[in-house]
Amino acid sequence: MRPCAPVLFHHFFFSALLTACGLATSGIALADVTPLTNRQCAIMQENQVLSAANPVPCERLVLVSFSYRDFGGKLHDDGSVVVLDAVAPQVQAIFNELLERKFPLQRAQPMEVYHGDDEVSMEHNNSSAFNGRPITGGGAWSKHAYGVAIDINPLQNPYIGKDAAGQTKVQPSAASAYSSRKLRPGMAEQVLEVFFRHGFLVWGGYWKQPIDYQHFEIGSRDFIGRLVTLPKDQARAEFASYAQGYGVCMQRSDIVAMPSLATRRKACAGQSKR
Repeated sequence: MRPCAPVLFHHFFFSALLTACGLATSGIALADVTPLTNRQCAIMQENQVLSAANPVPCERLVLVSFSYRDFGGKLHDDGSVVVLDAVAPQVQAIFNELLERKFPLQRAQPMEVYHGDDEVSMEHNNSSAFNGRPITGGGAWSKHAYGVAIDINPLQNPYIGKDAAGQTKVQPSAASAYSSRKLRPGMAEQVLEVFFRHGFLVWGGYWKQPIDYQHFEIGSRDFIGRLVTLPKDQARAEFASYAQGYGVCMQRSDIVAMPSLATRRKACAGQSKR
């Protein structure tokens, strides 16, 4: 079991730490954050996951390691994602909460296992985060290249776009059965509020074209750019404030009275220009 390590946390995260430590003392491993070593950075470069052109340098990336349950209920302790250091405490909290809720994940391995190939990762139903690649079908950097986007259970939460001929294309290839969104285990709709509460306010399932049910990300590119330019501790405090502001908004009586999570999220996300 990983130790409960308060030295990893800023004071903003103390209450989250207590919750996480409660999980640890009840026999569930606490998610852990470690800086990437020079060797890990080199492996990422060797496997086309990271390059010198990436908008975030390797020294600003960290590894979040966590336990998870698969679709058969078996506990695994080999889950890990690479993310921007500024968002790491919230990513810790997300995966701790997914475990506490018994939300299943098929697997969660860093993208170097798949040589940066997003399609292969999706075919293996792999949940992941950092990947130094452009937007699917575009030229700009994906938010995955900043370490501020997470994909979960691609099979249960497919990417639905258009191919070169304008025909609907579902990825991964076996995911068509999940396009209807009849609620089943592992589908993102079951844990939207978990990601939203921890600052991942953008869900690709709300998009019109493409629709990306597996995908969660944080705010605007301007906000991401600010997090990258700030020193790590300041960036963590800035992102913690961002997530906390959303949580406070969601408790307001006028927001609680709104008819759906989608409208509540939109109202509270819209209060921030970030």
